[in-house]
Amino acid sequence: MKGHDPRDPDPWLALMLDRSLPLADEAKAALIRDQQSRSRQFLLPLVRPLARTMIVFAQLIHTISPRWPNAPRLLHRSIAFGMRHFLTPDANRLILRHFHLGAQILRFISDNATPGYHPDLTPMRPRTIAAVKDNLFLHHDLNIYNFLIDLNRELDRRGTAIGRVADLDFSAIEEEIALDPLPTNWLNVIDLQTAIELYTPAYAMLLSDRDFWRASNSLQLDETIGLYAARLTGEEKHLAMINNRHPLVPFSTLRAGFRLMLHGLSTEVLHGFLREMKSRHAAAAAA
Repeated sequence: MKGHDPRDPDPWLALMLDRSLPLADEAKAALIRDQQSRSRQFLLPLVRPLARTMIVFAQLIHTISPRWPNAPRLLHRSIAFGMRHFLTPDANRLILRHFHLGAQILRFISDNATPGYHPDLTPMRPRTIAAVKDNLFLHHDLNIYNFLIDLNRELDRRGTAIGRVADLDFSAIEEEIALDPLPTNWLNVIDLQTAIELYTPAYAMLLSDRDFWRASNSLQLDETIGLYAARLTGEEKHLAMINNRHPLVPFSTLRAGFRLMLHGLSTEVLHGFLREMKSRHAAAAAA
């Protein structure tokens, strides 16, 4: 571990040692290494204003032509190409982890809110970058909305509501996320936050206006999913860690890149909270 000089404390060391968020050690270390990179320090400030200008341009195009261009396969092949050749291993690891964690959280909610019924969602367990090509990001966004619609229709059909469950089913929450080896070539130097800023204008341009708006505003569903988890567990403290705010008041799509980073952090935190709660329940049951 890096030494500590009280006259010049390292902010990243403080964040690494801090335990205020229930983050998995692997994810926390990857995020901090990525945030410390020269790419984020020097490239991100140049990329961000240009990327946001391109989002404005893309939205002007879609004002005239809301449904064209609409090329999700080209978008995802481009993202996969960039991930394979330019992103750091840490950035790629955090991206692929995110799909696993999101799917596990949704399954946990349906296991406990509507036992025996699970919304029909696209599987989200990518082990390789190549899996991104199959419109993975788009399916991830669609899964969240379809989950909310199907789950609440089932609750209405049963005449029930999400409430505290005394004997929670944690079978969906896994400790380890299995990924295949990630590329470590000399060009794999672009950090996650810079990559997201670069990908967001491509998202805005190569999806229809409706698809991009829906994807951008799905980020605020963190609060909705967090509220469901709070009602099921009876614990609301983790809601203070959600930063994307409620989707009934959507933010501008212009800052979608930054909010995507918050979305990733919120997902890691909620999964970490459920993982810790699973461990406590297992220990209590064994006592």
